[in-house]
Amino acid sequence: MSMPALVAERTRLELKMFARHREQVAVTFGMPVLMLVLLGLISGGTVDGTNVPLSRVHAAGMIAVGIVAVGFQGLALAVAAERQDGTLKRLRGTPMPPAAYLLGKIAQVLTVTLAQVAVLLVVGVLWLDLTLPHDPMRWLTFVWVFVLGVTVATLFGLAASGLMRKGANGAVIILPFTALQFVSGVFVSFSQLPNSVQEFAALFPLKWLTQGMRSVFLPDSFRAVEPAGAWELGRVALVLGAWGVVALVVWIKTFRWSENER
Repeated sequence: MSMPALVAERTRLELKMFARHREQVAVTFGMPVLMLVLLGLISGGTVDGTNVPLSRVHAAGMIAVGIVAVGFQGLALAVAAERQDGTLKRLRGTPMPPAAYLLGKIAQVLTVTLAQVAVLLVVGVLWLDLTLPHDPMRWLTFVWVFVLGVTVATLFGLAASGLMRKGANGAVIILPFTALQFVSGVFVSFSQLPNSVQEFAALFPLKWLTQGMRSVFLPDSFRAVEPAGAWELGRVALVLGAWGVVALVVWIKTFRWSENER
């Protein structure tokens, strides 16, 4: 089989395995939707200094969280589990090129993430006063922010999987990711956070991915309450790109096919 055919077949298999894990499907799609609905119910009103409903800010933030959750959290745990139960070692011994396995994983992440974002957009429009942009340039921004976000999250997921040793549980991935959500403008308007917290959050990609999504789904008037008074899309691209390079280097240096590799 040609490489494209191998990747397509591996992607089909990865999606089938994902669909068979009903608990994983429920968490992947249900948790962001549940959080989004709960945030909409408990946080009314508008962001101080604007007429933008807080629910719309939450919707943009949860779209960013969904991207990272699938690519980083979900992939890291899945690949680490496959290494620990010997699946990766057995796959390494088959004629299948390693690249086909990795590209299949990436394609599976991209497909699931697209489906999750679509669900979140529907929920946001129907229940949380989210308005879809009419300007084609905003959708273009959405595309490149989405692609960069998925790329960085996927590379970090692969990198993190290599750092997880046998016996490690999901808490080592879930806890820091959850903590970053609270300081990256997802649950609380970023401008309302203390300056020291803003500076800390700006070191990590989730803050910039969230800001990129706000630039797509919130009106331009909201820029006034952004820390820099602007969307800073150039910096969003630069920071996400830099983190992608870091994640790629860590992945190359740490990825292992079996627990015995060093």
